[in-house]
Formats: sequence, C-alpha cells, structure tokens
Amino acid sequence: MKAVVQDRYGGPQDLRISDLPVPEPRATEIRVKIRACGVNLSDWEYLVGRPLYARLVGGIFRPKNPILGSDIVGIVDKLGSGTTRFNIGDRVMGDLVMVRGGFAEYACVSEAEMIHVPDELSDEIAACLPQAGGIALAGTEGLTSNDTLLINGAGGGSGTMVLQIAKAAGAHVTAVDNAHKIAWLDELGADETFNYKELDFSTSGRKWSRILDMVATRGPLRIARCLTKNGTYHALGGNVGILLSLLAGGLIYRLVGKSIGMLIVPSGRELMEKVAIAAVEGRISPHLEAVLPLSSVPEALRRTGCGEVKGKLVIKPTD
Repeated sequence: MKAVVQDRYGGPQDLRISDLPVPEPRATEIRVKIRACGVNLSDWEYLVGRPLYARLVGGIFRPKNPILGSDIVGIVDKLGSGTTRFNIGDRVMGDLVMVRGGFAEYACVSEAEMIHVPDELSDEIAACLPQAGGIALAGTEGLTSNDTLLINGAGGGSGTMVLQIAKAAGAHVTAVDNAHKIAWLDELGADETFNYKELDFSTSGRKWSRILDMVATRGPLRIARCLTKNGTYHALGGNVGILLSLLAGGLIYRLVGKSIGMLIVPSGRELMEKVAIAAVEGRISPHLEAVLPLSSVPEALRRTGCGEVKGKLVIKPTD
C-alpha cells in the first residue's frame, strides 16, 4: 500500500511516500480501506515533535508510528477474529490521534474507536469531524445568549464550528486569527474580528465571559485580565510551560471567580456519535477548503502548521 512516512521528527521535507505491506488486523481490530483523512494541527505537532506532549505520546526520540493522520473515513476491509460491531463493507469513521496511521491506503484500528458514518455525510465532510467537531461541542457546552465568546484561532477547523454553534446560541463572538482570514471570518458571522498581529486581545482592555484558545501563548495573569467575573478560559494546546502555568494559576484565580484551565475533550464513540448527529442536523458544518491526494500531505501539513488553512484540508489516499 502507499503511505506517507516520517522516519524522524522534522518538517514536511522529511516526509516521503513509501510502498508498505498491507497491515493485518489484530483480534480486536478492523482493517479499513481509507477513503478520506482530515488534516489536523495535531498532525503537525507529531511531525515536528513539539510541544513536548507530542513526543510523550508519539515517541520520545523518534516516532513510534511512522504514518501520521488521525481522522479517518473508510470501508471495513477485514475483520479481526474478536470483532463484533462491524461487517465487511461498512463505512466507518474515527479519531486515531493516539496511534495515527491515516495518511495511507489502509489502516488497522480498534473497533471500539470507530462509528458508522451516517448516510447523509460524504466521506470528505465526515473526515473533517472527529477531532475538530469534538472540540467544537466540548468548547461550547453551556454557552448562552448572555455570553461573550472570544475564539483565538477562529479560522481553523475547530474554530469555525465553534463560531457556528456560538452564533446559533445567540452569543456575541469575537474571532481572532491572522490577516488572511479576517474578512472571511466576518463573512461567517463573527460579530467582531482581531488580526492577532495587529492587536493582542490580552492587552485590548476588553473582557469576555468565555475564551477558547486553540494554541495558548499567554500566562494566567494576562488571561485573567480578559475575563469577566465568573468567566471561563479554556486552552486546547500550546507550550507545556504555558499550559502548566495556566493550570497552576487557575487554582489561584478560582478564588476570585475566574476559571482558567485546559479544555478536556473526551475521546471515544460517544462524543463522535454526538458530533456526527450535529453535522447531520446542520448544527455544525465543516468548512472544507480542499480535498488533496496523498502526495500533497507535506504541503498540507506545512500550511496547517503555519495557520494558512481556512477551515479544513482532507487527504484522499485513493481515487
């Protein structure tokens, strides 16, 4: 089978397309012929080996799995001896963020991590959903029309779906991203937009009741200044030192009624099924910028790592 392989941590230039044996499923696994795989910021982190948590999961000195790619959609091609939930020919989707392997023609995955793809969703749209959709649902839980929400990194896959849910809830939304995405975010319905290179939201003098930060770069003191009383800040990722400071500082700021910490997104079938239902019902609709061949993985990862992508990119390993 064809697969995009990384032998070491580095950049897109270190990736190569290789011919590998088609994998065989273990007892609790199914083999999936992959029809689409979403590109995520987590793929970039596993590629470069930063932040530190990427190496803690993916391998300290070199990648444990040489194939990146997490959000897969495909057809069940072979069943492990102990599997019971799927049949050959079923169309399935899942998030392989802990093991990866999606930028390939085939992958063997735990059946416990997969769900059936609703008929209403195309392969390409379904591949946009597992990670980004889960973040969007978890990050907007409890949001009301009384909230003012700031999304830092609003133009990516998760941010655009958070924006959709927040506007449907009647919240006032401030979207922060680079200059390339500002006009587009206005068109998507953001109430106001910031180009982060021109205005640092933490020094703007403004306050929000909710902040969702896709990549944390500010410590708890700066964040606390931006929160209203009883406000909530959640970070999705970032430098380990910053994340630890947010967790430690969050304990202090609870005393003054401000919640600062990380967004915990529960993985597994239950959340993914909720995401799929939300997409079928139209509550979230991924913004798919492009569908690309396997050979485009290096450039797709470069653009994702640089924050250039509007919404999501999807890789189609086979025609």
